Amino acid sequence: MEKMINYFSDTDIENYKRDGVVILRGVFKDWIKVLERGANFHNKNPSASALVHKQDGFRGKFLEDFCNWRRIPEYEDFILNSNLGTISAALTQSKSVQFFHDHYLFKEAESGVETPWHQDMPYYCVEGDQTVSFWLPLESREKSVSLKCAAGTHKFSKEIRPTSWSNNKSFYENDTAFIDLPDIENGDFAIKQWSTKPGDVVAFNFKTIHGANANILSSISRTLSFRLIGDDVRYRDRKARTSPNFESINQNNGERLREDWFPVIWTN
Repeated sequence: MEKMINYFSDTDIENYKRDGVVILRGVFKDWIKVLERGANFHNKNPSASALVHKQDGFRGKFLEDFCNWRRIPEYEDFILNSNLGTISAALTQSKSVQFFHDHYLFKEAESGVETPWHQDMPYYCVEGDQTVSFWLPLESREKSVSLKCAAGTHKFSKEIRPTSWSNNKSFYENDTAFIDLPDIENGDFAIKQWSTKPGDVVAFNFKTIHGANANILSSISRTLSFRLIGDDVRYRDRKARTSPNFESINQNNGERLREDWFPVIWTN
């Protein structure tokens, strides 16, 4: 029998290492009501930096918002008191785990705005391999509107060129260090996508290429994503505004992120 670690197996850890993504069933089911309370508050009280996307021909909107855990107690409770840190350490094989940031995505019914294929790491002020994002939907999700990830793309030698989703222009002025996004749906990549129930979570590496289809259903979709980093992750100065942007971070290349902003939530 496989050794079970916090409701998932050694096989899950191996799949995460190989594919850069894994689904973990029911690991956060006891926290859904808490997170729903936080999301309900968040819907009514988005931050000043929240982004709203709208697609012509569709009636709903798509709201996304970053870095709200310090002002929404339910998010903070989950981050500090759930198994988030323990599971992160197991997946990344790290001896310690820092919390990086939260990301809330709210798609109204028939919003029609897709999340294009992309890689998160190039938008961030960090670099390293021991990373994990938890994509945690608060409602049952059909496979067609669930997260989709391209297995193995976390092993590319260069980062994918980041672009602004509104106009598809390069995110940074100097983009020579990046490679173009490959044709993910040409059959060369195994696409991992699952239907989910509340409490399930898709965990993926910051370097894994992923996206999501537009919500054209007659129901809302609320998703919380929590990003965490391990021992080998270091600050990287992108010489430009990152997303999310941490103004006045006052760090140098190669330093571990400051713990007063990015607390250590697990250590052995």
